Amino acid sequence: MLKDFAISIIRTLRDHGYQAYLVGGCVRDLLLGREPADYDVATDATPEQVMRIFPQTYAVGAQFGVVLVPVAETPTVPSVSSVVDQADVDHRARTVEVATFRSDMGYSDGRHPDEVRFSKDPQLDVQRRDFTINGLLLDPIKNEVLDFVSGRKDLEAGIIRTIGDPDRRFAEDKLRMLRAVRFAARLGYAIEAQTLASIQKLAPQIHQVSRERVRDELTKMLVEGHARQAFLLLDETGLLHEVLPEIESMKGVEQPPQFHPEGDVFVHTLLLLDRLPHPCPATLAWGALLHDVGKPPTFRVAPDRIRFDGHVDVGVKMAEEICHRLRFSSRDTDQILALVKNHMRFAHAMQMSESTFKKFVRMPRFEEHLELHRIDCESSHGDLTTYRFTREKIASMSPQAMRPQPLVTGDDLIAAGYVPGPRFKEILGAVEDRQLEGALHSGDEAMEFVRKEFPV
Repeated sequence: MLKDFAISIIRTLRDHGYQAYLVGGCVRDLLLGREPADYDVATDATPEQVMRIFPQTYAVGAQFGVVLVPVAETPTVPSVSSVVDQADVDHRARTVEVATFRSDMGYSDGRHPDEVRFSKDPQLDVQRRDFTINGLLLDPIKNEVLDFVSGRKDLEAGIIRTIGDPDRRFAEDKLRMLRAVRFAARLGYAIEAQTLASIQKLAPQIHQVSRERVRDELTKMLVEGHARQAFLLLDETGLLHEVLPEIESMKGVEQPPQFHPEGDVFVHTLLLLDRLPHPCPATLAWGALLHDVGKPPTFRVAPDRIRFDGHVDVGVKMAEEICHRLRFSSRDTDQILALVKNHMRFAHAMQMSESTFKKFVRMPRFEEHLELHRIDCESSHGDLTTYRFTREKIASMSPQAMRPQPLVTGDDLIAAGYVPGPRFKEILGAVEDRQLEGALHSGDEAMEFVRKEFPV
């Protein structure tokens, strides 16, 4: 158990004459009766001293006083201490972060301290941290909490408040503005008035943070189970305007009430976010957020009703730009764009031919497409007829019927006298369609079909 391992680290450090405490989010979560995702230890031992005591370590930020100590049974741990880039190590869930008490001097890049001074004083260390609820120390041996910043009071009151002057805290690390929103949404807390006012004032400075870190923070908001509240807070703080103006543009964009009685595009999107499964794949969450991103620029009032002609194609292009801007991987981008591109195809599912339906549901990670369709319906007209039809039809088909072995290959066509070229794709596609429709059952039947429909 990671908690026991963290406590064993604290005991070992103390046996060597150093101070050591649990610190930060794990203390907050323990006091709230939640299971922490990870455990951090704060100590007055320097990184070099920590690495001498624990020879198997990752010095991911030794210049900032941070060392990762892996759980003993982790199989890929090197035999000696190694200095590596934190982005290249994925052992966080199996490690405990041990950080030296320190004070930070200057933040020229708005993210990292220019100079770090190690300290022997835990109270001094706490002053550099972000929010009062994350500034608590816990002595797990005596089960005593050290609270130098009134963090327990804010925990009980349900308040997100910076430690000290909010302008200074956010100037040091602009990402803290997004973290304030995420913590407030996740915990159901309010952002303290001065802290909120500071975020609203400094929101344009969020662009100093790397796009990857902004993306990761937004993704956490989307998948942690409180996405709707997070995006309402992003809007209130002005951060939404800075990081996702395309979502802000959805506000006030009316929809035809016969299909969307819930309200405008922004309201509809927030309702989707409220219905995301938990846990939720990040791509599904982003697909839900962006599925109607093309509606604001395609809005028009026609004689019969409000229309969004071409909103899917426009939305795919906009989603692609957003994914590029936020540095999504190619794999995640492809899936997010596929979700946006195909979310309206369910409207025709009950009228699709057998071959079209089978190809539709064979899309990679189709379960995400189906889930997006479900929450899209539940967040608008509420009719799940097509959703149920699709699920039941998929369940009724065998894997072989869904993805049968090809009856004809390119080699078969060459042997029959066909010349390789672009025409092969058309021929093989036509054979597969007929096979999926149940009209062709053997290679001989398939070749007879080819000779008739595609003469040499």
